[in-house]
Amino acid sequence: MVNLEPFLDYLRSEKRSSQHTVDAYRNDLEQFTTWCVREFDIHHPEEVTQQVVRSWMASLMDEAYAATSVHRKLSSVQAFCRFLMKTGVIRHNPARGIPKPKIPKRLPVFVDETGAKALYNKDIYQAKEDHHTPKEIFSAIRDQLIVTLLYETGIRQAELLGLKDKDIDEYIGQIKVTGKRNKMRYVPAGVELLDRIRQYQTERNRCFEQNPEGYLFINDTGKKISKTFVYLKVKNYLSQVSTIQRKSPHVLRHTFATHMLNNGADLNVIKEVLGHSSLAATQVYTHNSIEKLKGIHKKMHPRNN
Repeated sequence: MVNLEPFLDYLRSEKRSSQHTVDAYRNDLEQFTTWCVREFDIHHPEEVTQQVVRSWMASLMDEAYAATSVHRKLSSVQAFCRFLMKTGVIRHNPARGIPKPKIPKRLPVFVDETGAKALYNKDIYQAKEDHHTPKEIFSAIRDQLIVTLLYETGIRQAELLGLKDKDIDEYIGQIKVTGKRNKMRYVPAGVELLDRIRQYQTERNRCFEQNPEGYLFINDTGKKISKTFVYLKVKNYLSQVSTIQRKSPHVLRHTFATHMLNNGADLNVIKEVLGHSSLAATQVYTHNSIEKLKGIHKKMHPRNN
């Protein structure tokens, strides 16, 4: 089959896709091309027909891949074929017009307001200064800041990882965030959050004199934190305040948006803070609000009692 690198380079340079997205495309396309060789002895893209693509989708469904995964994999093949047409490698797009499997709608999982308030309880982070070393105090303050910053700003996990000290603007009260495709936006930061960031930086600089890369968050050895580090921290602390099954950094993003909407925030404002490219992506949170209204109506209306 054709070399994937020109397409992947195109994603990086022209589409400005993240490395995570590029890796996902690579995995999907390598899976597809390997399957074409194994099942149909196809070695050139021009030999791929619409029936071949449909057969691949059917095999994925037989292997119990989720509809969301099949949907994404077909999108990868379609994008790749469009690129091959654009560069003159193929004349027809075999993936064009193939319907994608329907994805069942799933409401975003979020923490209720009682659980969210509990995230501000220092006890769950074990931050008792008279019983801990300076590094343990630093770790506790850092962990609480990670969790509360995700909740108060709604930023993505990847955006949190990329934050640097220079992105915090205390004078204006905002944080510069680099989102998908390197799009920058500014999210508001309240006085209390900025105070917590300042306190964390003081403890961090006391424990680690040098921070050459300038990242806001570092781990217990002074290195930049990782995705796994953040995920495990958030999962641990959410387990202490909520019984929801999913406990990830993205749940805090959902929680931020849902609580903002429930408390009267304009949908367009939430869209801008979250960094969504379209309002459609933000409107999913209105369903949670409708479900809340239904629950209140059922509980409080005289005819339902």
